[in-house]
Amino acid sequence: QVQLVESGGGLVQAGGSLRLSCAASGRASSSLRMGWFRQAPGKEREFVAAISRSGGTTVFSDSVKDRFTISRDNAKNTVYLQMNSLKPEDTAVYYCAADPRWVVATRAYEYNYWGQGTQVTVSS
Repeated sequence: QVQLVESGGGLVQAGGSLRLSCAASGRASSSLRMGWFRQAPGKEREFVAAISRSGGTTVFSDSVKDRFTISRDNAKNTVYLQMNSLKPEDTAVYYCAADPRWVVATRAYEYNYWGQGTQVTVSS
């Protein structure tokens, strides 16, 4: 069983930055494809970014491309989401997700394991 714990959320002004972390346990993160999703109040959970098991492939949603980066440190079993130039519309609960299959995935149903989420609030 894989456990995921997110951290790094908080309140930031528009234009600011935050870095989210997702620590995995129960299985080596190098054997997991990882992703970040977010859910704003009253909205469906949406894809943000994903990274392959090796870290060599990354994918981003159009809404965050060029502002967010995703990376991983498999030695620390941790995945990061660096969020720059934050906008009020980025406000949401951010969830880390993991799955042992190989191909980078962008859909929530393609992930078996989920963290509890961390709140990100961007004020205007």
